[in-house]
Amino acid sequence: MTTTIESFAGEDILSVNQFDRASLSAIIEIAHEMRVLVERFGGAELLQGKILANLFYEPSTRTSSSFTAAMQRLGGQVIPINNVQYSSVSKGESLPDTIRTLECYADVIVIRHPEVGAAATAAYYAEKPVINAGDGVGEHPTQALLDLFTVQEELKQIDGLTVVMVGDLRYGRTVHSLTKLLLNYNVSFIFVSPDILRLPADVLEAVKASGHSYSQVDDLHSVIGETDVLYMTRVQRERFTDLAEYDRVKDFYVVDQDLMAKAGKNMIVMHPLPRVGEISYAIDDDPRAAYFRQMRNGMYIRMALLAALLDKA
Repeated sequence: MTTTIESFAGEDILSVNQFDRASLSAIIEIAHEMRVLVERFGGAELLQGKILANLFYEPSTRTSSSFTAAMQRLGGQVIPINNVQYSSVSKGESLPDTIRTLECYADVIVIRHPEVGAAATAAYYAEKPVINAGDGVGEHPTQALLDLFTVQEELKQIDGLTVVMVGDLRYGRTVHSLTKLLLNYNVSFIFVSPDILRLPADVLEAVKASGHSYSQVDDLHSVIGETDVLYMTRVQRERFTDLAEYDRVKDFYVVDQDLMAKAGKNMIVMHPLPRVGEISYAIDDDPRAAYFRQMRNGMYIRMALLAALLDKA
């Protein structure tokens, strides 16, 4: 388990299970410094001469762009591969061969892939650091890190909070990763979803084993008053094989002005984005709507990670 910032150098970032409270505090501190750096100077030349390969087998806007921005803000360059159908993958090239090819040109590889475990496979064959940017319904560790950073920046604490996860808890890899990461802190969980989208058994077992307080409900209005962090997710159409089942649950929960009127004045609303209809556009101007600030924080946390992996933190 990683415990110091120095031990990140040259390592892979594949799972939130790699982090403990000490390493999380270190990453959060560096990300805050990166935020100040960007706000004051626009960037730095810490990673001048370094190259990042962005390898995305699934569509991405925020994750891909923020890794690109993070590398460029630190003076590095990027090889963007966001449409693998136009790469040698379309010719039948295997993942190991693609990874071995890219590390000939790059110092660090970011990968998103539809199959659980693909990032670990990439890391097995790579000699350069690999960062998991989402592997199917598995994990999304850098999203969880930026989510944690957002909670700290917005509320100035993590311990003592009630975190309410809402929507697609079954397929939502961001929920799985953030829940596991939050087990390092003294928080309470409320999981809100319809029955068919409940939290997977392995994640729920981790919560139980940790001794954290939790409950599972299907009514968001009944718990909004005790919420400190409202973490919304979209119901992911691409994860369903039965579209009738998707249509039945896609609009189960909507954050609107009626719901926000019942919420505390210091509560924050987060969302990994993209949203479909689960947060009304009327909420965007509410100071409690943190999801666009959360998105910006993705660049800072990824700047921190890249600097740490390349031994420049």
